[in-house]
Amino acid sequence: MAPMEYRYLGNSGLKVSVLSLGGWVTYGGQVGEDVAEQCMLEAYNNGINFFDNAEVYASGKSEIAMGNAIKKFGWKRSSYVISTKIYWGGDGVNEKGLSRKHIIEGTKAALERLQLEYVDLIFAHRPDVDTPMEETVRAFNYLIEKGLAFYWGTSEWSAEQLTDAWRIADKLGLIGPLMEQPQYNMFHRERFETEYAPLYAKHGLGTTIWSPLASGVLTGKYNTEIPADSRLAMQDNAVMKRIAAGLETAEGKEKLAKVDKLKPIAEKLECTLAQLALAWCVKNPNVSTVITGASKASQVTENLKALDVVPKLTKEVMEEIEAVLGNKPAEAMKFR
Repeated sequence: MAPMEYRYLGNSGLKVSVLSLGGWVTYGGQVGEDVAEQCMLEAYNNGINFFDNAEVYASGKSEIAMGNAIKKFGWKRSSYVISTKIYWGGDGVNEKGLSRKHIIEGTKAALERLQLEYVDLIFAHRPDVDTPMEETVRAFNYLIEKGLAFYWGTSEWSAEQLTDAWRIADKLGLIGPLMEQPQYNMFHRERFETEYAPLYAKHGLGTTIWSPLASGVLTGKYNTEIPADSRLAMQDNAVMKRIAAGLETAEGKEKLAKVDKLKPIAEKLECTLAQLALAWCVKNPNVSTVITGASKASQVTENLKALDVVPKLTKEVMEEIEAVLGNKPAEAMKFR
């Protein structure tokens, strides 16, 4: 297996592994803590140094699972990078959004669950149009000043909102967002490749992309039916139910047909569809890290093999993939 590659997170001196492990849907919910521990250990032992979480994942149980694992293994604090995201913290009127109150209280609560003194990265999980941008920028800077977080960023913010945050930070002599966590995969490209395109060089924007496998659709496992033990079969998860329903639409069936056409390319490269999809994301130089999910340690091992596929993605292979996808944004940036 190819050695882990590390990339600088945007315009910072922090290095993150190009493949990382996230707790969304899985930890504290779909699988027990013992499985979460096994996945994290497999990831860490193979060079993954970034672990992603959020206050809303399994209502905080995902952070608890990760925190317990880290404490159990006794990892040196400087050897890993961990994040959480603030926005949906609870049912109370001040337990959601990006007010100064919730950002600070939510972060402290997350740190208690993680059993840590600080997180390396803190994200605004979504934009909050009801809170003044200056209040949000100042609150995240407070976290950095107090040593509760080292860098702050955003998730699913528009380029306009990011630019507004940078403008206010510059005006106040504060730190603007370093990184963005957007969805990015073979089927979801417009924002990452077009809307954000000017921001990578101009502002040094780093990215920690999520859903590289399009919630498993790009693995091919949903091309005949939805397995009972898969994410899309989770009846208590509204997002998964919506994605599952989407596969029954004309657009969904078109995606599944494209996955079928990607199979010969994966076979030629001697890899799985999942490894091809992950490698395709890693190939993009504006991707700092690809957040993967895993419900068993063997999935972590299989995902890591995507690193062997990246060098095989020649210009000719990338063009072959583009011919299947047929969704290249009009003003897409150039892959290296």
